[in-house]
Amino acid sequence: MRFDADWMSRADDRILEHLSEAGPDTPKEMADSDRVRFSRQHINARCKTLVEHGLLVHLGNGVYDITRTGEQYLAGDLDARDLEAD
Repeated sequence: MRFDADWMSRADDRILEHLSEAGPDTPKEMADSDRVRFSRQHINARCKTLVEHGLLVHLGNGVYDITRTGEQYLAGDLDARDLEAD
């Protein structure tokens, strides 16, 4: 079971799951995938929020990847309410 936080949105789990399975990707590629069905703009905004909370890392050139913390969240080993924004 995953423990999300009030600051999280429905798109966040889809983004994290996509990056966990597919590897580093851009918001545009995520929006074009069948897995993350949100606009590129919304995905981009959510990625920035997920970076602030340590669940994603921005690799540069618009590419994001999941962090170990993000993987722990997906596995249900971490409560996202305990994460503070940088």
